Amino acid sequence: MLALIEQYFWILFISMVPLIELRGAIPVGVAMGNLPLLGIYIAAIIGNMLPVPIILLFAKKVLIWCTKLPYVGKFFGMIYNKGVKAGTKMQEKAGRGLYFALFLFVAIPLPGTGAWTGCLAATLLDMKTWPSVLAVLGGVLTAGLIMGALSLGVFGGLGMLLG
Repeated sequence: MLALIEQYFWILFISMVPLIELRGAIPVGVAMGNLPLLGIYIAAIIGNMLPVPIILLFAKKVLIWCTKLPYVGKFFGMIYNKGVKAGTKMQEKAGRGLYFALFLFVAIPLPGTGAWTGCLAATLLDMKTWPSVLAVLGGVLTAGLIMGALSLGVFGGLGMLLG
């Protein structure tokens, strides 16, 4: 029982890590081999969504403050600029459908997309908090379904090849 809780903890933890998020946590959970996909999916969604309200409320202020720090200011400036660039690009393409664009940005499991980057773009564009949370949640749910299907396909195929 303790080993099972530990496995779910790691899925939850991995899904909270920027850039890895749910996109990495679900394949890791499936690769563990003894957890049901629904449990992996739920743990990954919870972990991916835990930082979202905090990012939306504080990311812009913290990033601007961090750009002024010695030694690491350049790094945080790079993150800030990447968020502004992603947000501006999303806004140009979306127009009035900005929250739908945010949903799509988070939902498509590609490198550099996801809840962290989507929230960063939303906060830098001064989008409203709760509609942004709902758009990100919808994107995370969709990305989780896609990653679950891809993980089962990849690991199922490997199992048939090796088994």
